Amino acid sequence: MIRVTDVIAAPVRSGFFRDDQARIVAGAAHDGFLYEGDPLTPGFTAVREAGQALSILLVLEDGRTAVGDCAEVQYPGVGGRDPVFDSLAAQEEVERIIAPVLIGREIDGFRGIAGRIDALPGLSTPVRYGISQALLSAAAQGAGMTMAELIRDEYATGIRLTPVPLYAQSGDERYTNVDKMILKRVDALPHGLINDREHLVGPRGELLLEYVAWVRNRILHLADDDYVPTIHLDLYGTIGLAFDGSLPEIAGFLERLGRTAAPFPFRAEHPLDAGGRSEQIAAFAQLRALLAERGSDVQIVADEWCNTLDDIRAFIAGRAADMIHVKTPDLGGLGNTIDALLEVRRAGLGAFCGGTCNETDVSAIATAHVAMAVGADQLLAKPGMGVDEGVMVVGNEMARVTALAKRRTFFHS
Repeated sequence: MIRVTDVIAAPVRSGFFRDDQARIVAGAAHDGFLYEGDPLTPGFTAVREAGQALSILLVLEDGRTAVGDCAEVQYPGVGGRDPVFDSLAAQEEVERIIAPVLIGREIDGFRGIAGRIDALPGLSTPVRYGISQALLSAAAQGAGMTMAELIRDEYATGIRLTPVPLYAQSGDERYTNVDKMILKRVDALPHGLINDREHLVGPRGELLLEYVAWVRNRILHLADDDYVPTIHLDLYGTIGLAFDGSLPEIAGFLERLGRTAAPFPFRAEHPLDAGGRSEQIAAFAQLRALLAERGSDVQIVADEWCNTLDDIRAFIAGRAADMIHVKTPDLGGLGNTIDALLEVRRAGLGAFCGGTCNETDVSAIATAHVAMAVGADQLLAKPGMGVDEGVMVVGNEMARVTALAKRRTFFHS
């Protein structure tokens, strides 16, 4: 148990940028690292903008500090997500709503206080995300254990703390960064940022088939036979656009992608966008049925329209995915992420503890602890799009936690 003596909020930088997905998918041309044209999504002043974040610091009575970072996804304002994040407005939320509740309060665990703070009226999703990280850190410090150990114990997950398989994302460097991923032996690759139908997919998918073949051949060329990663692409609905929403044609094309990726497993994240949650669930359920009829083992990953805990429960009930991307900043408090991942696992689906390149080192580390504690099937290497930094931040943290937990188990046995 430990007491909070002060609450401080400070605007900081995120690990990447926020982008207007609607404008990019509609065909925004590149201007160097930027994009040409005017944004379409409300809240954007340009198609690509520097990301924002906010650090929440809980000053503890023994002089230590517990930190959590408020962050938003790379593509806010679409797919049922919150609008763009304003760090100054979030700072005002923290000072007006959170500080009066927490200053002078004793933190004697995570689950109870995190749930109560998450339910406070007037808090935006990014602020709920950031304060939950700070509360988890404070509770773990008070208990003298890692955040992963605290979650494991409070939620009685029974999980042995070991590193979770890593999924890296390439950004626009779809070739150079694949080489990095192979050399660092990440477990799933390359994400690919397949957000441009004309230049990355082709009229009937020809360009994407070529890219998947290149990734497959590059793995075979550079790696030993014992390296068998999953080829996992985030498709941003572009396959649906290429085939005019025809589910049989989309299923046929995904089957071709799966055959092209062999001998490596293949996952397709958000291959089509049906325009709403119920529509997305129905379309994905039918798409999975069509793939099963073809005998295809391609896995469908839910992302857009699957943002909140309620959304995730609806996708589970509809059997609308093989794996669910639990996009941590969209869930608000980390308690919701924990509950979501546990429910996905109990349903027998792949539990992907994800997020975004646009987070921070602090939020990435916190979610690495969550992923380990619940036994997630996959963890996003974040923040950033350069591969190296994300793999290092979450990979190194998982190695440290594993070593600490193993040592404690040894001495207590």
